[in-house]
Amino acid sequence: MKHPILESIASPADLRKLSRVELKQLAAELRDFVVQSVSQTGGHLSSNLGTVELTIALHHVFNTPHDRLVWDVGHQTYPHKILTGRRERMGTLRQLGGISGFPRRDESEYDAFGTAHSSTSISAALGMAVAAKLKGEDRKAVAIIGDGAMSAGMAFEALNNGGVSQADMLVVLNDNDMSISPPVGALNRHLARLMSGKFYAAARDTAKSVLKNAPPLFELARRFEEHAKGMVVPGTIFEEFGFNYVGPIDGHDLDSLIPTLENLRQLKGPQFLHVVTKKGYGYKLAEADPVNYHGPGKFDPAVGIVKPATPGKPTFTQVFGNWLCDMAAADERLVGITPAMREGSGMVEFEKRFPKRYHDVGIAEQHAVTFAAGLACEGIKPVVAIYSTFLQRAYDQLIHDVAIQNLPVVFALDRAGLVGADGATHAGNYDIAYLRCIPNMSVLTPADERECRAALTTAFRQDHPVSVRYPRGAGAGVAAGTDLGELPFGKGELRRSITRAVAQGGPRVAILAFGTLLYPALAAAEKVDATVANMRFVKPLDVDLVTELANSHDVIVTVEDGCVMGGAGSAVQEALAAAGILIPVLTLGLPDEFIEHGDPVKLMAACGLDATGIEQSILKRFGARPALVRSAVNQ
Repeated sequence: MKHPILESIASPADLRKLSRVELKQLAAELRDFVVQSVSQTGGHLSSNLGTVELTIALHHVFNTPHDRLVWDVGHQTYPHKILTGRRERMGTLRQLGGISGFPRRDESEYDAFGTAHSSTSISAALGMAVAAKLKGEDRKAVAIIGDGAMSAGMAFEALNNGGVSQADMLVVLNDNDMSISPPVGALNRHLARLMSGKFYAAARDTAKSVLKNAPPLFELARRFEEHAKGMVVPGTIFEEFGFNYVGPIDGHDLDSLIPTLENLRQLKGPQFLHVVTKKGYGYKLAEADPVNYHGPGKFDPAVGIVKPATPGKPTFTQVFGNWLCDMAAADERLVGITPAMREGSGMVEFEKRFPKRYHDVGIAEQHAVTFAAGLACEGIKPVVAIYSTFLQRAYDQLIHDVAIQNLPVVFALDRAGLVGADGATHAGNYDIAYLRCIPNMSVLTPADERECRAALTTAFRQDHPVSVRYPRGAGAGVAAGTDLGELPFGKGELRRSITRAVAQGGPRVAILAFGTLLYPALAAAEKVDATVANMRFVKPLDVDLVTELANSHDVIVTVEDGCVMGGAGSAVQEALAAAGILIPVLTLGLPDEFIEHGDPVKLMAACGLDATGIEQSILKRFGARPALVRSAVNQ
């Protein structure tokens, strides 16, 4: 399909010159471009196909970038990026040095707010609307939020504040859950136009001012208005927050969207528009299976996603999912909890087999953690399957509701370390640092698939909170097995010993590896002839193993795929200091900066955390030193 109209759009200013007929053709071209583009780069697809018309309508009606658009989560902003001058760069999407898969303020002036985690848009847009009022600027702020993101408490906190602020803002609820499909058509379109029009707003305000001195009549009128809307729309709750609710309307119908948005743009105060869209709209394969097409890799648009003939190595997520089912079968106390990440966390089979013990609490990480705490109080053994980056959102609950009460909750932390294409917002770089400082919490870092399964069993059988962290994707390829064996609690293991004598030159190096970086550490050790310990536990740290290696080696090197500041290496240094052992320590991990999106293998190499990088760091720091480096420290 050719894209003549799309190719003529350099910015939204060009889009605003188009007729309604041309806008509809633009929607067809834009949708085709999104499919073709994502098929070449991978990325989010279903959600973006569902927002094509909405994106066009918003940029057509609002004077962006002067008017602010804040996209919640932001994984549905590919059409927005394409229409705001980044069409030619879509081939670099989510690649090292390319454009992000989410809005970023430093990427475009049209990206009013950086997003990637959910439920932040209304708060941010409200802040922008209030700022405009304080500065005396005539600008609109629009938050576009999905029905999933609306389930989070932060969204309702913002609505509660926004309704009383009387700021000029618009919240657009993009409802793409097909189980919530109110009728959309000519009558509904007419009602939406009516309710968003100036006449309706003026009549309503006049009636309120006239009747406010007659409380019984005012209350009767108010209830009549609510129930009149309630007969065709589920908007009463948003009206109670102080918003003027309009909708629901068809989010793929430009003839409905544009007039409604034009009316709402003229109104003062907080407005709420409910639009109904369909994930994957316009691409039949994605419409039929929006979950599978949520974040596909590269594929042939004519054929769709094709499963490989031979399955690859099991991912850590699959290892967790299998373990969860096996442990649930062995212990009826186990309950699985996820904050809206059933597929991502590998819980599809668990839900099928143990539906009464499966709980998807929606995008509500804080609730998920405290819900687990309540279960644990009653003798249930909850397992919270959550991404490392998302657990950050429930840190207060983690400390106050779980750790202080020393409740046996297992946190299965997927996506630990760098995640690649999703970038800094989704990277699990900080869980080691933010968890190990919490009393009663244990932190396990398994090195491979088999050890991950054993670590999960170990965590489940403790009587206090424990986290088990593992990365996205597959590991070293070590078969996980089917048993429910445990690891010796708080104990690491020696995996390689130095083979040469000190007299042969260079210091005796001991590498302490945490997590999956054990394997590049072992490869590096073959080059520099170093001892390697698989530490397994950050907390409790195997202090005996650390001191033993420190007393028998000249230098210590720690390796982890988390932040260096406050991480596992810091724990080792604290232990050595407490034992009064003075020895050079090289801590290798992620630097004190946000790591951009890109291929994870290249990113790890850039951070010096592949085998070559570890080897070079050791040689650079200790290669030219005399054999007994320790003597220089002790002098």
